[in-house]
Amino acid sequence: FIMKFIKANNIKDILEIGSAIGYSAILMASSTADCHVTTIERDEVRYMECLKNVKKCGMQDKINVVYQDALDLNLSEDLQYDMIFIDAAKGQYTKFFEKYKHFLKPGGTIITDNIKFHGYVGESSKLDKGNLKSLVEKIEGYIEFLKNNTEFETKFYDVGDGLSVSRLKDE
Repeated sequence: FIMKFIKANNIKDILEIGSAIGYSAILMASSTADCHVTTIERDEVRYMECLKNVKKCGMQDKINVVYQDALDLNLSEDLQYDMIFIDAAKGQYTKFFEKYKHFLKPGGTIITDNIKFHGYVGESSKLDKGNLKSLVEKIEGYIEFLKNNTEFETKFYDVGDGLSVSRLKDE
């Protein structure tokens, strides 16, 4: 879905929040010849694995891997992206969205992964109190945030574990 989206929308510059081992960054960067990805990872083990995989795939010129917590990172104000892909700490989705939306080019898109969170989203009232319930409630709150956000038009897709696609409205 995301690779088709990148091609169909002529996406060239992507910011990914949450590299893990680099799988999605590598796929996104390989979508088109002129697609570049900056990906942020805070876990050192995952960061090192991501670097190794990017190098193994010969993608060092197309993927920039940053080792830092995305909520602590201060990007240069002149950086602009066609697309931001959020696939990091689920409980921080709203914070990531709010912090990085300013780096979108006009008409840019924020795609958020794992919106359904293994089918738990929408079922939080059935969960016992605890970390899982709290996390699911945060994701449900994020979905409401997206639905009520007047700066963006958001669509939800039943792909994988659920995706939201939020396009910045023209001013």
